[in-house]
Amino acid sequence: MESSSAPKRNFTTKKEFYRQFRKQSIAYELWLRFMKNPTAVLGLVLFVIIVLGAILAQTLADYDTVVIKINIGNRLHGPSWDHWFGTDELGRDILARILHGARVSLLIGIAAVGVSLFVGGAFGAVAGYYGGRLDSLIMRAMDVFLCLPDVLLAMAIVAAFGKTMVNLVIAIGLSFAPRFARVVRSAVMGVRENEYVEAARSIGARDLWIIRHHILINCMGPIIVQVTLYVASAILCIAALSFLGLGIQAPVPEWGNMLASGRTFMRDYPYIVIAPGLAIFFSILALNLLGDGLRDTLDPRLKQ
Repeated sequence: MESSSAPKRNFTTKKEFYRQFRKQSIAYELWLRFMKNPTAVLGLVLFVIIVLGAILAQTLADYDTVVIKINIGNRLHGPSWDHWFGTDELGRDILARILHGARVSLLIGIAAVGVSLFVGGAFGAVAGYYGGRLDSLIMRAMDVFLCLPDVLLAMAIVAAFGKTMVNLVIAIGLSFAPRFARVVRSAVMGVRENEYVEAARSIGARDLWIIRHHILINCMGPIIVQVTLYVASAILCIAALSFLGLGIQAPVPEWGNMLASGRTFMRDYPYIVIAPGLAIFFSILALNLLGDGLRDTLDPRLKQ
């Protein structure tokens, strides 16, 4: 005779099964917590709009004929139905240049943060895992670089090696690396004594394997938050370098060099600098709101 003590779940449809699976999923729970934060949702919406604008930039405005082609007869026209943000001193559509500039800013910002995460994360993980004199040596070296402002350090690197996009990514990435080293070190020190790490050591696992497969995986929460925040800082750093003439060079559209080229005309034609300035503002706002929302979502102490 079959026992009926253990209850059975019968899912009538696949939809019912996936609904129950989503309810029990950790990712789904985090998504619900994230969606309860209105400022985080606002940041996500703004960031998605900016990313979509960058992806569809070529579809919305041809690069060769609209973005970089000079049209003197169309110069310094105010906002209109044909040119929503007006035209610049060379007759180029400002909105089209902002959309293509988003590609440059996001690409360099994400790539630079990737470099800083790789370099700084490696040093931070080693320092946090081993501790002792190695920790002190690495972190004192990081403190030396932290004494220098990010933009100043990036300026020195670009001035020494040239104004190419690759050098710009490396310069910004290396200037942010010490900050990532401190974040990763702190996160690693918080989990290195957990039971699963001790269990991995007891079966003879190598330190590099433990760091990659056990420690860093459990430190992804604060790392993800810092990535979003530092992408915003990288975009601002790119704009500052381009404004000073050490970043992206004309005629390639970038928000910083758009501000630099338009500052001569800003008194009589203020829209020429307002538009790229707002692009920088909303990008940084979106990423900071998104980062704060992710921090609140991933912080277990805030779980209700």
